[in-house]
Amino acid sequence: MKTIKNGYVVLINYLRTKLSRVQFIMLIATVTGFVSGMLAVLLKTIVHYIQHGIDAIPVSRFSYLLFPMLGILLTVFIVNRFFHGHIERGIAMVLKAIARKSSYIPFSHTYLHVITSSLTVGLGGSAGLEAPIVATGSAAGSNLARISDLNYQERTLLIACGAAAGISAVFNAPIAGVVFAIEVLLVETLVSYFIPLIISSVVGALCSKIILEESSLFNFVLKQSFDYKNVPYYILLGILAGFVSLYYARIFKFTESKIHSWKINSYGKVIIGGLLLLGIYFVFPPLFGEGYNSVKKVANGSFNTFIDNTTLFSLLGTKWAIIAFAAFIVLFKPVAAGITIGSGGNGGNFAPSLFAGSYLGYFFSQVLNATPWVKIPVGNFSLVGMAGVLSGVMYSPLTAIFLIAEITNGYELFIPLMIVSSISFFIVKTYEPFSMDLKKLAKEGQVFTHKKEKNILTSFTLDEIMQDQYETISLDKKLKDLVELLKKSEKNIFAVAGSKGRFVGIVELNDIKQKLFQPEEYNKTSIRSLMKKPAAVLEQDQDMHSVMELFDLTQSWYLPVLDKDKKFVGFISKTKLFNKYREILSSQSDLYEME
Repeated sequence: MKTIKNGYVVLINYLRTKLSRVQFIMLIATVTGFVSGMLAVLLKTIVHYIQHGIDAIPVSRFSYLLFPMLGILLTVFIVNRFFHGHIERGIAMVLKAIARKSSYIPFSHTYLHVITSSLTVGLGGSAGLEAPIVATGSAAGSNLARISDLNYQERTLLIACGAAAGISAVFNAPIAGVVFAIEVLLVETLVSYFIPLIISSVVGALCSKIILEESSLFNFVLKQSFDYKNVPYYILLGILAGFVSLYYARIFKFTESKIHSWKINSYGKVIIGGLLLLGIYFVFPPLFGEGYNSVKKVANGSFNTFIDNTTLFSLLGTKWAIIAFAAFIVLFKPVAAGITIGSGGNGGNFAPSLFAGSYLGYFFSQVLNATPWVKIPVGNFSLVGMAGVLSGVMYSPLTAIFLIAEITNGYELFIPLMIVSSISFFIVKTYEPFSMDLKKLAKEGQVFTHKKEKNILTSFTLDEIMQDQYETISLDKKLKDLVELLKKSEKNIFAVAGSKGRFVGIVELNDIKQKLFQPEEYNKTSIRSLMKKPAAVLEQDQDMHSVMELFDLTQSWYLPVLDKDKKFVGFISKTKLFNKYREILSSQSDLYEME
């Protein structure tokens, strides 16, 4: 591995001298697209062979229900044995790396998600491969950018290129890959970003197109064209998709958090989670694994029968049994996904949201078709339902629109896709400002928002601009001791420490100028009498947005910073804060301006 890296660095350094800056970035974007695309193909191939291996094993009818527990068990073992018992998952990990870690993603993320998610999903875990693929592709982009010596802005672009190529390879949908990267990862996008994103996405799509079999790709053929008379029903589906998306997000997070919070051994969680999945899969077999084969049946209109292991649904009659079964599938998909991830599996909610959306569209259309007044195309509503729930769960309406448009090989459904996705997104955004993956991180100021000022403040930490070369004087000292400090220091502000070294106040030179010219007062005047309370104090781990707010509120030029023990560690100056802000702002330039 080290030899390959050294060879790559030598080649890159040579090419850097032969190419312009823009040409060099386009080249690295192409390499990123290829690496990310091949990793996505590898993951899909591994899962494909695992699932075919399960199908080929001569076991009893229900023995396959034990495989999900095995998959999660192997995942937890690998994480505990090789990754210290914890891995950061999916899109939230990528966004946190962009916002808080200068777009550096550890190299281990280029392979750990491939290994763990292939075991979880391949052996039947009710989760998706897309979030792991995004994490893997982003890690590939970040590490290629790092060893290619690119700056923060370019590393962020390469992360987006890797994610775009991964999504493009999974769905053979290059436009959706680009849109996903822009909509979800790149909060601020420059026009010049589009070309490297397109290059990476196309290369990723070509990898899957050339290597994977057509049956492995997620695509459909529309059987009925769009009829404008069905627009009212699409509006109703959009409203329903919005509330189902809210339900999905809240049930998933509740289930995942509940299992994750159990105070038991990690392997104990696996066993309990595996048994819960066994029970759910017994009643609802389509929830096993990614479920894309089941989605294809629903969207192609061939979902006419199902396995009723409980025989309860058959009591309703064939038509209403299928309708009721589809409704329960929608309700239990987030539960199954939450159990899979909460008990230790690795996967995402991209595929599960598509799955739930397809069954929602099927349920909605079949209920209307059961009446004597309405006849709407089941396949079209299933496809559009996929876009509606994906838009609402992932907060990515444009990705949902272009993804379904591309996998149906045309834009026949573009109008209903826009209607349903936008309505669903509007509803969830009204109730929840952030997606379920980002809600906690956004509240903590750990990820970017759509406000430029906040993004800049999020991109650096208080430690980066803190000045710690300041003297501290004890509360029980006299003015003469402060004068001695002044002789050695160029500062005009000093921290005062009380008992146990804790911070109690500050002394500013401007406040004591007159006393400095009264030597007879040096031994009489105590530091306690000269000290004053600062307008505000900052904690060492405080986010920069609240720091800026405190400066605005207090109109101070200096604020002290304390550690968790209330001891003084340094000062923050408004001047240095603004200088750092301007520095980052000026660095956000167009690629073509870097020549």
